[in-house]
Amino acid sequence: MTGVPLPADIATLDDYERHAAALIDPATWAHIQQDHTAANRAALARWGLVPRMLRPLDSGSTGTMLFGQAHAAPILLAPVAYQRLAHAQGEVATAQAAAALDTALVASTLSSVALETIVQALLDAARELQRPAPPPAWFQLYVQPDPADTLALVRRAEAAGYGALVVTVDAAIKRAEFTLPPGVEAANLAGQAPPRHHTHAHSGQLVFGSALAAQAPTWDTLAWLRRETTLPLVVKGLLHPDDALRARDAGADGVIVSNHAGRVLDGVAPALMLLPAMHAALGADYPLLFDGGIRSGADVLKAMALGARAVLVGAPQYHALAVGGMAGVAHMLHILRTGFELAMAQCGCTSVDQITRDLVIAL
Repeated sequence: MTGVPLPADIATLDDYERHAAALIDPATWAHIQQDHTAANRAALARWGLVPRMLRPLDSGSTGTMLFGQAHAAPILLAPVAYQRLAHAQGEVATAQAAAALDTALVASTLSSVALETIVQALLDAARELQRPAPPPAWFQLYVQPDPADTLALVRRAEAAGYGALVVTVDAAIKRAEFTLPPGVEAANLAGQAPPRHHTHAHSGQLVFGSALAAQAPTWDTLAWLRRETTLPLVVKGLLHPDDALRARDAGADGVIVSNHAGRVLDGVAPALMLLPAMHAALGADYPLLFDGGIRSGADVLKAMALGARAVLVGAPQYHALAVGGMAGVAHMLHILRTGFELAMAQCGCTSVDQITRDLVIAL
């Protein structure tokens, strides 16, 4: 749909979701929306902003640093699988939009476009736009049943120029009943056996004692990955402060507080509810990121006030891709980035370091 005018009534990320519902195949839409984002969003709604007034705003910036990499804003595109479910160009369109809006992206192991192609699309778009450099690109890793396959993905990510490795640890034990339509596949896993953590176990065991459980990553897996790569290692999917401390002590350079949009565990707590405790445990100097229901610039500011160094945005990528391809994702990011900058200004913040806990109050 690149080149098709965007609907004139789109002003928020929710508007993209509303339009996308009519454009995506019903079975695919049910899969994409099969989460508990409402709980994450309700948690964000339970916090109100407390603006500060009369501060000078003439030299503001949303820039931040993560793992030695410059980010134009503390907003990243989360790893979202199989983006060709929403648009024929899939992750290529998303990478082009990321370059246009100078926004970092995290490519999924389960991308429908090869990880090398995603980086090349980012580089090409940045060059065409005459950017001095592309935004950062990170690679999200699902641990594979065969360690050799896992290591091969790591080596490919390193060779392609990804700047960090994001290891998802909360989705090894999950139900997966969605069948990909023709023409959409896990491009990075071509030639491998289907990953068991995304298929049903048929071993006769329910969970315990099954191959599904046997190949789930452990702390030993994290230690092995730390030995195998010099890339910054970020662990995604932790909610308990003790797990975050153990990950840090095992060599993880950062943690993403996330409940996987509630898709993995029924009744899991909204990620935002755990964010303050995670921040208190890890301290202000440790990079703590947040992924869980972000839909507005005010949401970004709330998460940062509660301890996040940056946030990730997931499902809106599907919605914007379906509506407008590259232009849709770029516009979605523009809405989010503009809203965040407005929220900062209205709260008297001219740098992300000024976003502090006193700017939010529980409602």
